[in-house]
Amino acid sequence: MSQVLSEEQIKHYARDGYISPIEVLNQGEIQTLNLKLQEFRERINLNGKIAGRYNQKPHLILPWADQIIRHPRILDAVEQLIGPNFFCWGSQFFAKDAGDNAYVSWHQDGNYWGLSSVDVVSAWVAFTPSTMASGCMNVVPGTQDRHAQHIDTYAEDNLLSRGQEIAVTVSPEEVVPIELQPGQMSLHHVMIFHGSEPNKSDHPRVGFAIRYVPTHVRQTAGDRDSAILVRGIDEYHHFEHETAPDAEFSDVALEQHKQVIERQLAILYAGAQKRKL
Repeated sequence: MSQVLSEEQIKHYARDGYISPIEVLNQGEIQTLNLKLQEFRERINLNGKIAGRYNQKPHLILPWADQIIRHPRILDAVEQLIGPNFFCWGSQFFAKDAGDNAYVSWHQDGNYWGLSSVDVVSAWVAFTPSTMASGCMNVVPGTQDRHAQHIDTYAEDNLLSRGQEIAVTVSPEEVVPIELQPGQMSLHHVMIFHGSEPNKSDHPRVGFAIRYVPTHVRQTAGDRDSAILVRGIDEYHHFEHETAPDAEFSDVALEQHKQVIERQLAILYAGAQKRKL
């Protein structure tokens, strides 16, 4: 394992709940990935949007996405934060075209994932420039130690599945923009307040979010969950093991993906119902 993060960066993560920017992919890799992503968007053809079930754990149907979640530099950085044994529990593209009204409301991921521990980290890899103008991710440093009540809004332009939003007013003075260039990534804690504004620029803003979970973590919100082991060993067996796709959109990969997403959606929405009772 290479030491991607400095001691100061690790201390910054513990104090503020995020690290940014971190160099991960070179320009050649990013150009290739953007071509692959365009092919993916054309294939699923959801009015030009990256949405729906194919945008939940796309690494299970796209070998090139599977390669991203296993990128050594990403895994080395994550290992420095959560230890040597961990799964990729989820991934998702967050895409806003130029002038897109889509946004992400202020939220805490750990509030609705149903996981037994907050010892979870997200990597956000920029495919295109993610700037204040294009609607980059914003965070409120230090809020990983707080737990805020959330409301499901189901707002039309919200990129979150239920439009979940914290019932807390965030002051502009608290906000830190996480600006990234293509090939850079940020790491953020599962409980930090974060969100993003619409894209007011003349270019798309696309990022790939990857969720990494130590093997000691388990699902508490429903039936047995699943994940794909990307580093180390699994001594706990809390998750069923997913497998990498044998080919893009193969029958085997699609069947596994269908079963996995149906199970995960049932877990996530069961957790939402419990919070309403």
